[in-house]
Amino acid sequence: MAFLPFVRPTIDEAMIAAVADTLRSRWLTSGPRTAAFEQALSQRFGGRPVRTLTSATAGMQVALELIGVGPGDEVITPAQSFFATANVIERTGAATVFVDVDLRTRNIDLEQAQAAVTPRTRVLLPTHYNAPLDPEALAAFARRHGVRVVEDAALAIGSRAGGRPVGATGDIVSFSFHPNKNMTTIEGGALVLNDEREAGLVEELRFHGIRRLEDGTRDVERAGSKYNFSDVSARLGLEQLVHLDEWCRARERLAHHYFACLEGDELLTPERLPPRDNPGHSWNMFTVLLPLESMGRSRKAFIDAMHKDGIGVGISYEAIHLTTLFRGKGFRPGRFPVSERIARETATLPLFPEMHESDVERVCAAMGRVLRRKAA
Repeated sequence: MAFLPFVRPTIDEAMIAAVADTLRSRWLTSGPRTAAFEQALSQRFGGRPVRTLTSATAGMQVALELIGVGPGDEVITPAQSFFATANVIERTGAATVFVDVDLRTRNIDLEQAQAAVTPRTRVLLPTHYNAPLDPEALAAFARRHGVRVVEDAALAIGSRAGGRPVGATGDIVSFSFHPNKNMTTIEGGALVLNDEREAGLVEELRFHGIRRLEDGTRDVERAGSKYNFSDVSARLGLEQLVHLDEWCRARERLAHHYFACLEGDELLTPERLPPRDNPGHSWNMFTVLLPLESMGRSRKAFIDAMHKDGIGVGISYEAIHLTTLFRGKGFRPGRFPVSERIARETATLPLFPEMHESDVERVCAAMGRVLRRKAA
């Protein structure tokens, strides 16, 4: 049987034709299609200003620069997330303050975050993971502690919270359009902002800090980088955005078929699965916590065996505080036990809109065999 990857972007002929038309136009870098894509995203998010960048990582980096985070400041973020959330903090010169996460949602433990606040805390940087973050809880946290919130919504394009799309509320929200997300622009990301003043600053920071003067010349007031979006990516994004809700519904159907297929498996009990009743979740991933002791084999052996059966499996994610970077800053195992358990046991199963229910059944059957196949 054909190899089933754990992720595959949906690209149809209309999308290929649209990108080809953009290439023929010879306007390839930031231009009218980029503006149109930003406007389409803004409409989705209730009219809030949106600015695109080359990645969600660039978006979070620019968001922290926009807020003015720097040496002497602290930013609170979960220990269980992709490396980017901590990397962008470190690159500002601020201190990364980790807290643990909830085992089921994998979202930040706000009680621990409350306890981590100090007079130096400037920003809360939480990640949307197995469920959308609670917008009211984030807003209350920001008011109580006088901090800004930058939401890492890289996994959450298409999610809804409080009856509205993630990004329609909150402070600053960063999205990713990497090919492993629910829609793609090949590479790319976007920031949802509070007002046009912030949007204007992002425009400067994403393109060398350049500000155009009335006489047609240019000036640089603050040192920027080069994170501007291309019209080629924007044109693909416009085509993808049309299908986003349809694809999220397909992901939800497939996720519920996973639950149906795994029901009753004594090795993959409900606490090892994502939350089943999860309204608004866009199901970017379906992750399980492997019963390593019952398996009698390592996670790598499990993944290798699944690959041998023609099924791709990923790891989402490692515990950031146990990377070499943060071990060098004194972090050790045992500090954030939930994040460490997820990092040790997690496996990401195939989930993308072009899959069929029979693919889910194939994954579950293979997983059932591999879980019970004792190590040689």
